[in-house]
Amino acid sequence: MTTTDLAHPALAPFDLADLRLRNRFAVAPMTRISATPDGTPTDQMAAYYREYAEGGFGLILTEGIYPDATHSQGYLNQPGLVTDEHVAGWRAVVDGVHAAGAPIVAQLMHAGAISQGNHYGFGTIGPSAVTPRGRMMADYGGVGGAWAAPAEMTEADIDDVIAGFAAAAVNAERAGFDGVEIHGANGYLLDQFLTDYTNQRTDEYGGSVANRIRLTARVLAAVRAAVGDLPVGVRLSQTKVNDFTYRWPGAEADARVIFGALTDATYLHIASEGRNFLETARLADGATITQLAREVSGRPVIANGGMHALPQAADVLTGGHADLLSVGTGALANPDLPRRVETGVPLTPFDREMLHPMANLDSTAAWRARR
Repeated sequence: MTTTDLAHPALAPFDLADLRLRNRFAVAPMTRISATPDGTPTDQMAAYYREYAEGGFGLILTEGIYPDATHSQGYLNQPGLVTDEHVAGWRAVVDGVHAAGAPIVAQLMHAGAISQGNHYGFGTIGPSAVTPRGRMMADYGGVGGAWAAPAEMTEADIDDVIAGFAAAAVNAERAGFDGVEIHGANGYLLDQFLTDYTNQRTDEYGGSVANRIRLTARVLAAVRAAVGDLPVGVRLSQTKVNDFTYRWPGAEADARVIFGALTDATYLHIASEGRNFLETARLADGATITQLAREVSGRPVIANGGMHALPQAADVLTGGHADLLSVGTGALANPDLPRRVETGVPLTPFDREMLHPMANLDSTAAWRARR
């Protein structure tokens, strides 16, 4: 590896609000379905997150955590931030990460219509009674094939969801997290409100893109009010876990409205547009969606999608496309990725067998044991 490679721009420190990050590599949120049935984080999870901190990552973003004990859970054995037991479990995770020198942010996620496992026994809800596209994911415990149509949410349901996010954010602060990320991406509830074909409402939450982003903005405001100066980010995407081809119909015009509604966020996290980010994230005028997010919001932006490809990662940073990089599968295969980049050790390619037969920590441990 050359001297230029060793001086990869992602190794430079970065200040995210009051968080001093040792580099610009972040662990992307990845669903690991390894909590107890009631959603309490385990010792295995604490070791999993601590390994990323020991491997040199500048920031760790947790998997999606469900924020209420009714409709929000998306997967069986997904962790929550609802009970005192959840808070205590996450405190052990946070303490381990902090001891290894990294900050950690809790991602809060309401699955909405694409929930495929709920410990509490509640049915699914969504902006409208529209059956989700695609099929449940077997690697994440989906056994029913197609999703059912959700119940259309009432105003009271919407208020409950907002309150749930705010309460979970307070619990994240109690657990010692360094920030909160609101999951408004990938086809989950907040993204269902933003998406034109899943949102058929005629009230203040439906119709125009300004109305469809309203719930995400209200959740952001409620979380911000609940946790004060704690950093609060928002994750957004065009594509979804159940629809990889979707793009915002108004392209740049929609993006400007969406990003403009979220300027109270500490940062925006633009989720994967495909592995070749610098091609798939391009808008018609040649700029990337992350560049536009930086321009409109005035906030730091995290780019996600193929950032383990180190030349692309460098181009994203030096080209002004983003401030930070979140790494998913590349981090799974290389929990010490920043250390490897720093010392010139080649990266281990990601192997999908790490997520089979289930995308949990046991499968990853078994894969490592076979190597």
